[in-house]
Amino acid sequence: MKRIYIVGTADTKREELDFLKSVIEASGMAHALVDVGTQPSTVEAEFPASSVAAHHPRGPNAVLGLSDRGTAVAAMAEAFTRFIISRNDIGGVIGIGGGGGTSIITAGMRELAVGLPKLMVSTLASGDVGPYVGVSDIVMVPSVTDLAGLNRISRLVLQNAAHAIIGMVRYPVVEASGKPPIGLTMFGVTTPCVTHVSELLREAHDCLVFHATGTGGRAMEKLVDSGMLVGVIDVTTTEIADHLFGGVLSAGADRLGAIARSGIPYVGSVGALDMVNFWAIDTVPEHYRGRLLYKHNPNITLMRTTAEENRALGVFIGEKLNACAGPVRFLIPERGISALDTPGGAFHDPEADAALFDALEATVNQTARRRIVRLPLHINDPDFADALVRHFHDIKD
Repeated sequence: MKRIYIVGTADTKREELDFLKSVIEASGMAHALVDVGTQPSTVEAEFPASSVAAHHPRGPNAVLGLSDRGTAVAAMAEAFTRFIISRNDIGGVIGIGGGGGTSIITAGMRELAVGLPKLMVSTLASGDVGPYVGVSDIVMVPSVTDLAGLNRISRLVLQNAAHAIIGMVRYPVVEASGKPPIGLTMFGVTTPCVTHVSELLREAHDCLVFHATGTGGRAMEKLVDSGMLVGVIDVTTTEIADHLFGGVLSAGADRLGAIARSGIPYVGSVGALDMVNFWAIDTVPEHYRGRLLYKHNPNITLMRTTAEENRALGVFIGEKLNACAGPVRFLIPERGISALDTPGGAFHDPEADAALFDALEATVNQTARRRIVRLPLHINDPDFADALVRHFHDIKD
């Protein structure tokens, strides 16, 4: 039987946890109370803090009764994460917390599958929740008042939150399409290519397009790690340029890591590697001020990558591709890698592009399953999109 897991620090949130439990209990839904507090509590929970803490690699003594609160919270977050991913009876998770509780509970929530209901009532939910949500689908609900005992406001907020998680679990989303899902990455300057690829594949596949803004690449690879995609056409790898050269849209050092770990069929390209992204032009780091900059809009500034930087990009991507156990095709559009990289365009630089292409070919260990393919086309040419789809069909069958 699937249960709603009610999670909080029982040493500080006893009243609120009891109230949540009573509302969910009244609905007839199966539930379990999980205590993630780091200090002693008298609350009776199906999973007391000691049982959660036992999931820490160094055991419960590494979590409970510590004098340093920061250390205890970090240790409980690790223990709770290991605990929650070990469960196979979760219908949904609702958590409540201030700073420490939010950090602990969302750490575990982020590791749960996309689509599994997860709702966090938090004193931090009206601020920057990026560090807590990551690329997951956690619903953050502001507590309005502090979670320091029940009052007329907290009762309303907690009751609404309880009914929300009850509804999510009782009426699960029905899969809208039986088509196998694939991931695609897109940027404004590669939109024609990805749009055409999607049109060619939509009849047979559920095309999930991710905006390559850092979170987009991370979200796609989270789905790959979760086994929720059957293939990837990674047209736009621009996030790697931001990672290597200090841009604001990096997906982190693990970009392409999920592809390697999963062995999923992968077709990639060099879309928008001619640019590094910054916010408004006055935010561009001082050491880049003399570079070729393009004002995309008042809030976004693009910096053209150099031949030296492109060689580094080619080596980075090539080494990632070498780690892939699954079938790989990486297509190079020799006549331009973005809408700005055309004859007369702001970022047209054949020498810089050639450095990227040559570094890729020099780095990738080509085999029958891992190949670099050069084409005398621009990335946004319809024929290039056709080639991406053709190679995808070749390796997925």
